[in-house]
Formats: sequence, C-alpha cells, structure tokens
Amino acid sequence: MPNVVLIIGSAPDAVRSRDWPRSSFTSIVVINNAWSVRSDWDYLIHPDDFPDERLPGDKRLGVASIITSSDFVPAQNAFGGFVYAGGTMAFTAGYWALKSLRPDIVAFLACDMIYPSNAPTHFYGVGTADPLRDDVTLKDLKAKSARLFATALRQGTICLNLSSLPESHLLLPRVTLPFLDRLTSRRFEALRAMLEADIDRTSIERASLLEKELGYIVEDGRYWQRISEFDETALSQIDRHWASSVSQLPLSVVPRDACWRRGGSSRTDVIRGQS
Repeated sequence: MPNVVLIIGSAPDAVRSRDWPRSSFTSIVVINNAWSVRSDWDYLIHPDDFPDERLPGDKRLGVASIITSSDFVPAQNAFGGFVYAGGTMAFTAGYWALKSLRPDIVAFLACDMIYPSNAPTHFYGVGTADPLRDDVTLKDLKAKSARLFATALRQGTICLNLSSLPESHLLLPRVTLPFLDRLTSRRFEALRAMLEADIDRTSIERASLLEKELGYIVEDGRYWQRISEFDETALSQIDRHWASSVSQLPLSVVPRDACWRRGGSSRTDVIRGQS
C-alpha cells in the first residue's frame, strides 16, 4: 500500500479528521495547535515562537516527536529554502515530510489558508492569519503550493488536498478519504502518471533556473533578517512560472468505480474533476 502522510492544519474542517481511522495513514503530522484535534498523531511541527504553554503534555510526547527549526530548516533548505518555498508552516510541514518521511502521498487537511471575516478562521475559533502577513515569501500562496506540488512530484510524491472548504490557496487536486483508502500501489502509479502528464516542465525549468541564478539561500532559515537583499519583482516572476507549471492540473480526482471494483488500474481509471 502507498505510504500516505496526513498533515493537519488549523482551519475549521480539521475536526473532520477526528472520525477518520488511523489505518488510513502511515503517519500523521500536526501543525501548531492541531495536536489537540486527535491524539494519535506522530509528529507535531511548530515554529520557534510557538508558546510553550500550548504544547501537549509530557505523556503524549513519550510516543510522538516534536519537530522544530533544527529539524525543518535543513529539510526546507534541501528543497531551495524558505524564500522560494514560502515562510509559513503549511509549506514547511510539507517539505519536512517530503524530506524526512519519503511518502508516496502527502495529504493536506485544514491547510487552505482562507480566513473569512464573518466566520471562525480556525477550528478553535478565531486565530491569526499568519500566511497573510506582509512577507516577501508569501505574496502568492497559490504559486508556493504549486512549487511544493511540482517539487514533490519530481521526488515521486503526490500532494493532495482533503479539504471540504469552498476555497483554498492550495493548488493541489482535491480527493476524499475513501479515494485514498482505495489507492493501491498500482492505482497510485496510474494517478502519478496522469498528474505528471499535466505538469508544464518548461515552466518548472524556468522557475528553477531563476531560483538558482538569484541564489537566495539563507542557511539558518531566518530570511526575515535579510529581507533587503531579496528582489520582490524577481520572486514574483518565479511565482508566475510555478503557478503556470500546474495550470493544467485537475481541481479534483476520483476513481472510475467500475474499473477499481475489478481490481485493475490504468491512467483511465482516474477521472478528472473540473479544471
């Protein structure tokens, strides 16, 4: 069976995962306060400024791991660093999982980075819209998610979105939990082949070349201390290439039920959602 990593953020629909069977996932990664959504997570990832009083008690830590900047900064740097990847925890968790857990699938839930003004923004009520802060690395969240998708796919990993919310800043195909539960190794390969055919490799090459030419690598991860060194216009150009690289991806994918019941699999067994 595919190695499926679930990453849970703090959007209101995080609570949907409380009823999901643990057997659906190889590993569960929770971001910041999402550790309180369910008790059987494997990794809690949080930034250095996350308050100690919001961390879980010692009992839980005996069977799980806390991931801090000493862990995720090197992982992020392995894929180009924060300036290109985006300095917010949804992306950081994705790159850390990609590097450390080597999954077949990274499935995101409650990481849509949408903050309505007239409704709860987080599963615990109203919280800070961190990804919307004035930050040169976060000018285009959709482009940053496109970079994560394309980068992961080059490593053989598919990033998907389990969200049920009407909007998202993640340009990742949406799927349902039953879809993941039925995803055998053969069906995973069929899905990956389909998505690889949808990627614009020219845009990826252009974005990667520009990143290399600029060389904005901050080894300690504290890129905000060097903001004056970064060319915002050049970074926007890179973002446009990454966004273009996934412009043909389907919005969602579902199984072709008749074929999957027979146990076979091919590229035609996956139905595209509306693009």
